[in-house]
Amino acid sequence: MEDFLQLVFAGLALGARYALVALGFVVIYRSTGVINFAQGGLVALGAYLAYHFNQRVELGFVPSVLIALALCGLAGVIVERLLLRHMVGQPVFAVIMVTIGLLFIIEQLIPTLWGHQARNLGDPWGVETIDAAGLSLAVRDLWTLGLAGLALAGFFAFSRFTRYGLAMRATALDQEAALAQGISARRVIAISWAIAGVVGALAGVTLASGAAAVNPTISFIALAAFPAIILGGFDSPLGAVVGGMVIGVTQTLTAGYQPEHAAWLGANFHVVMPYVVMVLILMVRPYGLFGTPEVHRL
Repeated sequence: MEDFLQLVFAGLALGARYALVALGFVVIYRSTGVINFAQGGLVALGAYLAYHFNQRVELGFVPSVLIALALCGLAGVIVERLLLRHMVGQPVFAVIMVTIGLLFIIEQLIPTLWGHQARNLGDPWGVETIDAAGLSLAVRDLWTLGLAGLALAGFFAFSRFTRYGLAMRATALDQEAALAQGISARRVIAISWAIAGVVGALAGVTLASGAAAVNPTISFIALAAFPAIILGGFDSPLGAVVGGMVIGVTQTLTAGYQPEHAAWLGANFHVVMPYVVMVLILMVRPYGLFGTPEVHRL
């Protein structure tokens, strides 16, 4: 039982990271209808900026993280203003290709600025653990759960209780009706990109903390989080959270038990398991657990 609880705890921490990445995808999709493949680049950029200001500029960990969040949010707004605003009215496929191009640009820019070597983020908790009820809990995972919880609660509070949050929800439900009520769709989209940048940077910081390191491949986490997005539903922030947790726990439990009880599935089957769960769920609920089904009128 202790091993099971240990794996579940690690899975929840991993799921919290997936949830942050997935939330960035969902925010953009709700406001534009576009899958933002550049989100992985924002994740990596946030981690490297936090490393830069903490280790090179030596501002301290907390100020460095806050600066990284702000700069990634600003980067999201700049991308929307300079590039994607000019793609309004163009085919969705063309806009998606632009986001893929942005991902490649960021992935090439990062090694140019910081090199290919793995870097130590310099977080204050490192590899420390806490023993509780027979479990060894990584301080890194505890902080990850806490920071992710605050970020997700902050987003839901912003979405429900602020003017711009209400505008984002109205635009997501019916963009034409929102425009008729005087809501600026361009401003909503810019805010969505800023939020995507902030949560992406926070995901990058949590991924690079502890025994992990900042490296260019950190952007691949976006692909690992993709089953969580589809599982929860592309247009549902709640689905991003639930999907991230389900995928995280599934992946760690598979990694813990599959080599011993189903070795015939091969090594690293835990990498494939999230996609197996995703396919099974979509066979029952094609729009995900919390996605909004499309209504077609004849």
